[in-house]
Amino acid sequence: MTGQYVYGDRVRLSKLVERETSIFSKRTSKSKEAFEQSRKVLLGGVPMSWMSKWSGGYPIFFKSARDSKISDLDGNIYVDFCLGDTGAMAGHSPGATVSAVIERVRDKGGITTMLPSLDAVNAASALSARFPLPYWQFTLSATDANRFALRFARQITGRSKVLVFSYCYHGTVDESFIVLDNGVPRSRTGNVGPAVDPTDTTVVVEFNDIEAVRRALSTYEIAAVLTEPALTNIGIVLPVAGFHEELRRLCSETSTLLIIDETHTFSAGYGGATELFGLDPDMITIGKSIGGGVPVGAYGVSDAVAERLLADQEADLVDTGGVGGTLAGNALSVAAVAATLEHVFTKEAFAKMIDLCATFEQGVTDAFFEFGAPFCAVRLGARIEYRFTPSPPLNGGESASYGDDLLDQYFHLYMANRGVLMTPFHNMALMAPTTTLEDVETHTNLFKEAVGELF
Repeated sequence: MTGQYVYGDRVRLSKLVERETSIFSKRTSKSKEAFEQSRKVLLGGVPMSWMSKWSGGYPIFFKSARDSKISDLDGNIYVDFCLGDTGAMAGHSPGATVSAVIERVRDKGGITTMLPSLDAVNAASALSARFPLPYWQFTLSATDANRFALRFARQITGRSKVLVFSYCYHGTVDESFIVLDNGVPRSRTGNVGPAVDPTDTTVVVEFNDIEAVRRALSTYEIAAVLTEPALTNIGIVLPVAGFHEELRRLCSETSTLLIIDETHTFSAGYGGATELFGLDPDMITIGKSIGGGVPVGAYGVSDAVAERLLADQEADLVDTGGVGGTLAGNALSVAAVAATLEHVFTKEAFAKMIDLCATFEQGVTDAFFEFGAPFCAVRLGARIEYRFTPSPPLNGGESASYGDDLLDQYFHLYMANRGVLMTPFHNMALMAPTTTLEDVETHTNLFKEAVGELF
């Protein structure tokens, strides 16, 4: 199905949003006061611009966070399904990660030394055990991991262009801020000060459109395809049968490198969506959750990519070649990764998270069915999103057409006002190892009430 669904009773919806905004203002008065103070010293009133995305006119200021709960300055406690937009998928301050951080900082000493530690070996070994790539290095974010992977791809292929999918998400990588607008590539709306027009660096096609991929790669201008296994930041868009197999075949046929970004799709399970879908990438990028909340990213490469990189005498990999960074691979980050992967993101933890997310999905679907709401939910392991369309979209452009900012505000405010946090950028919920069945049931009951008020 294509085309945009528009919730019909906009007057009713506007009144509900107005009501919830008023409740929010009264319930979070200390956060509102803190926001007014912060605007005097923080640009836009927040330490990082994305934090202003929350509905209600200002963000909630949190006081503490533990496991899957957050408390704010007013003493309100929230079940947290946002989990730092995946950064805290391990739960807030997981015990094993905290112990590793304390040991590194207090007992061993040394956070940034520009020297490797054994924790880096352990962290890389843990990633190699989950993903089918033997060699890894670390960054401070998944964005950096993607940037470096693209540089490597251009270096060893001698090609300049990158292929991405419309409405993809790869952090703040310049090449990825491009969409199709009625079939015409253009810079994504709101792209801030692009160094160059992304249409100069990037070819964009719709996800699941393998024929468009075939045409693009047939020019032999593409250094790499950078993709998530499933789109995750425009609702979850799952791959159709055979898409990834043909994508791999076309990349191999045209000597194009395939880069899989697992930053969000790690929710699929112990080995991420790479294991779930049986993928065979040349490089993998990942970040956010693997450090248990400590900033970190990583990229892995195949034997063939490693051999070509290390043999390239023109590539300055050890100084000013445009990859790396003084703080990347620091002792604190890699200690956190090693502990989080070994002790927090276990196979047993993922099994529990995925089961809980299936229960969450059932609750959302039941609410839509009970009230005849023409909406749907899509799940990827421990991650779920709902979209204002009767059936799951097949690509990013289609999913974007179903966006409804006012409906987003309503659901986010309704849940927050009753003690449940969803991701502000989209209608995403994520399970952590510390999420409980009671947490999920709390959401289910409130969500049914919210849908019932609309219909």
